[in-house]
Amino acid sequence: MGTDVEIVHGFPHLATVRSAVTALYRRLSADGVRDFALSVPPSDVAFSDDEDPYLGVQRVAGAIVRHLRLPDARMIVSFHGMRHAGSVELAAGPEYFVELNTRFKEHRRDIGAALAHEVTHVFLHRLGLAFTGTRDNEILTDTVAAYLGAGWLLLDAYREDALTTQKLGYLTPEEFGYVLALRARVFGEDPAVWFTSPQAYDAYTAGAERVRRDSRRAPLAGAGRTVRHRYARDRRAGVSSLPDEYAFEGDPLRVSFPCPTCWQRIRVGVRGRVTVRCGVCGGVAECDT
Repeated sequence: MGTDVEIVHGFPHLATVRSAVTALYRRLSADGVRDFALSVPPSDVAFSDDEDPYLGVQRVAGAIVRHLRLPDARMIVSFHGMRHAGSVELAAGPEYFVELNTRFKEHRRDIGAALAHEVTHVFLHRLGLAFTGTRDNEILTDTVAAYLGAGWLLLDAYREDALTTQKLGYLTPEEFGYVLALRARVFGEDPAVWFTSPQAYDAYTAGAERVRRDSRRAPLAGAGRTVRHRYARDRRAGVSSLPDEYAFEGDPLRVSFPCPTCWQRIRVGVRGRVTVRCGVCGGVAECDT
């Protein structure tokens, strides 16, 4: 949890974020991800000033548990002094013990955000999905929370002005915006209408622009003229100048490139205009190979 500290911006973890989206689709399947087409609504996690903090935190935890389809998981939530926003004890269940920073007793609007991260840890634990290393695993948790409709709360908890700063989670604000924009493109749900933080809206806009840039990569049909010219030159040479974006192989020539929905690499023959369907997420893309 960052409070009154310098906040990192931009997209330094983007490669791990994309790997997390791929891993989520591989583990849940496209149909499983579609079960989360609706985000957790603001009304389910709203916290009034006069609500008992201990009863309220259990209510909000229950709402996120139900959203993530963990009906047999019980969250026992308490408040403790700690450096981080929260922690969870991962065990066999069905009871999981969550501790939240005592500051949330006073800053109740962000309790839903803190619980979204911790309950997603439980979701991933029970799913058997993890990355190696604490940093990458935390990025996976934030990414899954955002992509499955609970993590918009984490971005909304981001606030930054001349006097104070706050950010929850391990992704940068723009990376949260990126994941939410990926989700919005798939499900047609705009989370921006729920933001109470102006800075959250700006970060979401920056993330959405990065998603739009991704949709204009070669060999996707929406690539711009300069990008198409570079791709045509590389195709003639049979060697990519941007191997992270596309690569050529084989005879007859094939091109591989990341799926614009889940980032699993797709391989197709180089034969002009084609419509391709990703075998992992089921996404359809128009390409000019």
